[in-house]
Amino acid sequence: MVAACPAETLAKAERLRRCFLGSTTMPRGSTPHTIYQRLLDERRREETALTRRADQVSTARLVTFAVGAALAWGAIFVGRMSSWWLILPVGVFIGLVVLHDRVLLTRDRVTRAVTWYEHGIARLEDRWTGIGARGDRFADGDHLFAQDLDLFGEGSLFQLLSTAQTRAGEDTLASWLREPADRADVTRRQEAVRDLRPRLALRERLATAGAEVRAAVHPTALRDWATAPPVLRGVWPRVVALALSGLTVAAIIAWGTGTTAPLPMLLALTASAIFERGFHRRTERVTHGAAEPGRELTVLGGVCRVLREDTYTSARLSALRDALTTHDGEVSQVARRLQHLVELHDWQHNLIFRPFAWLMFWELHCAFAVESWRARYGASVPDWLRSVGEFEALSALGTYAYEHPADVYPELVDVDGPPVYEAEALAHPLIPTAVSVANDVTLGADPQVLIVSGSNMSGKTTLLRSVGVSTVMALMGGPVRARRLRLSPVAVGATLRIEESLQAGRSRFYAEVLRLGQIVEMARAGPMLFLLDELFHGTNSHDRAEGARGLLRSLLSLGAVGLVTTHDLALAETAARMAPAALNVHFDDTLVEGEMRFDYRVKPGPVTRSNALAIMRAVGLDIEPKES
Repeated sequence: MVAACPAETLAKAERLRRCFLGSTTMPRGSTPHTIYQRLLDERRREETALTRRADQVSTARLVTFAVGAALAWGAIFVGRMSSWWLILPVGVFIGLVVLHDRVLLTRDRVTRAVTWYEHGIARLEDRWTGIGARGDRFADGDHLFAQDLDLFGEGSLFQLLSTAQTRAGEDTLASWLREPADRADVTRRQEAVRDLRPRLALRERLATAGAEVRAAVHPTALRDWATAPPVLRGVWPRVVALALSGLTVAAIIAWGTGTTAPLPMLLALTASAIFERGFHRRTERVTHGAAEPGRELTVLGGVCRVLREDTYTSARLSALRDALTTHDGEVSQVARRLQHLVELHDWQHNLIFRPFAWLMFWELHCAFAVESWRARYGASVPDWLRSVGEFEALSALGTYAYEHPADVYPELVDVDGPPVYEAEALAHPLIPTAVSVANDVTLGADPQVLIVSGSNMSGKTTLLRSVGVSTVMALMGGPVRARRLRLSPVAVGATLRIEESLQAGRSRFYAEVLRLGQIVEMARAGPMLFLLDELFHGTNSHDRAEGARGLLRSLLSLGAVGLVTTHDLALAETAARMAPAALNVHFDDTLVEGEMRFDYRVKPGPVTRSNALAIMRAVGLDIEPKES
């Protein structure tokens, strides 16, 4: 059994390796859900088989150890057999230890693949909330639209999109969500996303290789270490160290053979100690400082190796692939050299080797080698991180595109005059498809603004968020939840979730005014899409109406387009005065047996009634009718 175990296990590992390196395409008639389920079942069977194999190898190790112990007892205490017999169990035991580690490593990769497909199925079944990174560290209440459009946090767009396994990938994806790209960048990203969309095997390999990176690699610290100024300079310390090492060893040998008195040896040892003391702090700083980056770069190199295993049709992906190499070889090879230097430095902690390490100025030479590595490759580390981050962000969009085949890539256009936003069957990607309601929205020269009125909970704010999120996804290079979307590049500004700040001493109204000032400034700088919810509802009705009318005139004169929700029919009347630049639309509701029902459909014209009193009564508030 022991003889057959390694061959069988290695054959299994090779089959798994081929599985990881293969490509997966969608068979005719299959859906993402059926493919994910099939691959999940396969990985679970592989995980079970590898667990069983690991147990068998562990048992074989125990048996081999027991046999070796029995042979050792017989050779040492009984004396009836030669100690040479111990070579066989010792060799087999060492082989089984190596094999056990390989089986466990392969099983860990498969386990991560199981988790990957479980999360994919959860996304497809709209159970993804609470799974994966939330992106809380990117949340910014002062951003022009991030908080308003639920880009980060629990149940956010980031949580839905992010399949990134590295912090660099999360950083890149978050920056794309917050910063709309220009038309050229969007086109390149769309091409890359289309290329990555069918590559299930690549995404699985990336997930299994990159799971270690999220916890292991800290991009900012790694970037700072790689690009920091050198601590050790010049060649002369290495030359002097070699000379002193030679002299000290020669003096020790001469004294040991009786050729010289102890004085030359003592002088050489003293000179070595003084020299070593002068460089000790700097060499320790270099070698200890390289320990964590060495480990992190080794893990990152594994991800780079995965990304370079494929070839790509997209020009952007091909350029990123080429960036993950150096003039001296693959990033993984270069990173391994640094890790090897760290391991060489650790040799000096061995009690037997420590005296020789001191005589040879081992730590100094290791430190200079690390500094040489940084001088040669350090400037490239930020580029490696950037390339891996962009690969992962594009892969996340490719995953979303694969899992939502009905979503479309928007058409980006350049226009003279006000920006264009034309959507057919627009829906919100965070709302489950089974319950979402799609609407058409058109903005441009005619009309520039939609005044959206309607009752509470009828869908006004969701419509604004749908427009905003579709714009964000379109301008980051991804597909959108619509039948068709045509738009021009714009900056986005929103006031859907303005909050007061006790720390800053700002009321909700004052915070809204500050945000609106930023939106107007952005509109002066270029094309703008504004999404304004219940303008100035923190002040009296007269000031609210006058302020809203003045703000809209200003934004329209600057060529901005957008949507405004309101409960105030006075603002709805303003649209008639601004026609055709402004247009009224509304949501309505019906009261059936005391229950409010909504169809969430956009209808032309302003709303003609309110449901506020009905809702108050529905929740049990005692609302008396007004006296006539």
